[in-house]
Amino acid sequence: MTLKEDALNLHRILRGKIEISSRISSDNIFETEGENGKGTLSSIYTPGVAFVSDEIRKDKNLAYEYTSKWNNIAIICDGTRVLGLGNIGPEGALPVMEGKSVLFKTLANVNAFPLCISIKGKEEIISFVKSIEPSFGAINIEDIESPKVLEIVEILQREMSIPVFHDDRHGTAVITMAALINALRLLNKKVQETKVVIAGAGSAGYGIFKILKKSKFKDIIVLDKDGAIYEGRDINVRLYESEKIQHPFSNNNQINPFKREIALNSNIQKISGDLATTIKGADVFIGTSGIGNLLNVKMIKTMNTDPIIFALSNPVPEILPADAIRGGAAIVGTGRSDFPNQINNAVVFPAIFRALLDLRIKNLDEDILIAVSKSIADLVDIKHLSKNFIIPKINDPRILPVVTNSVKDYIINLQKANP
Repeated sequence: MTLKEDALNLHRILRGKIEISSRISSDNIFETEGENGKGTLSSIYTPGVAFVSDEIRKDKNLAYEYTSKWNNIAIICDGTRVLGLGNIGPEGALPVMEGKSVLFKTLANVNAFPLCISIKGKEEIISFVKSIEPSFGAINIEDIESPKVLEIVEILQREMSIPVFHDDRHGTAVITMAALINALRLLNKKVQETKVVIAGAGSAGYGIFKILKKSKFKDIIVLDKDGAIYEGRDINVRLYESEKIQHPFSNNNQINPFKREIALNSNIQKISGDLATTIKGADVFIGTSGIGNLLNVKMIKTMNTDPIIFALSNPVPEILPADAIRGGAAIVGTGRSDFPNQINNAVVFPAIFRALLDLRIKNLDEDILIAVSKSIADLVDIKHLSKNFIIPKINDPRILPVVTNSVKDYIINLQKANP
């Protein structure tokens, strides 16, 4: 049986991968017991529940104590950029988000509700997410087209009182950074002397650029479909010309502010051209382009000694590992589970959400992401670190406590620095 047949049959049999279960035993809900003779029904529902609601009315923060808000998150997806399938619609996105919900529950005991929505407009999505805030402790934005999704996240992070995590941007950045830390450690390469080329300036590419820049990488080149981005190059006209966003680099409404930020903070030498031109002498290639077989053996041969190749596009990476190694790559990672070094945000998002929920953190910045990256990288000790093992497995039980502790330590140190 092929993987396709196996997957289709499993989903047909299950008819959905998640369900809601009660934390109240069904054995005594309706039992006659106690003085009122009404079992637990009168406490969990009317009339007893009215006392709980009235307390929350007086202090809405008590919702974290009296309801499941503390452990509930919403996965928001409009189906416009799902995996490598593109715009397949919210119904097509639903099995992916259900699978994500399974990982949340299995790896971090988080209740994740997949909300695949039929609205596509930026303002409508923002309004929808803000309207459901009372029921959830955090929001996971997933598989919405870029740059729309980047604008949505910027606004939601400013205007909501609960954390907003964008998996394609934040999650991919964290796990890529963790893998890169160990790859450079293994090859004895220094951050300040490492040239990185990122193919893809969408959500993942932008997120990786941000975390690398914050981590003191000095030589970064990011490419979009028109080639290398640099200051002075015409940047794509925004897709939403009538909509403005409060972003530090949005001084021209005709310019994509996220690409402008990249242009002003990378490619100092203003190297122009395509991937074949810009990859010459590079130490690291990171692919988030969504284009399979974008990179070839000939290009890798022009890179620096012992190049690192992270071809992260799914299901077809920018280059297959065997071809990358044939071109001279020292370390290769992909987003796939059937090759060594799976650089997948599934290693990250369950643990990060567990930490966000438990610590009730609102603001999620690059410093927190870097702290998490380092903690995940350190799980692979020097004795076990190898070219085929640079990041822990997705089900490593150490990830959850280590990520929570790293976030907690960061918050404590930040409070000490800013009493």
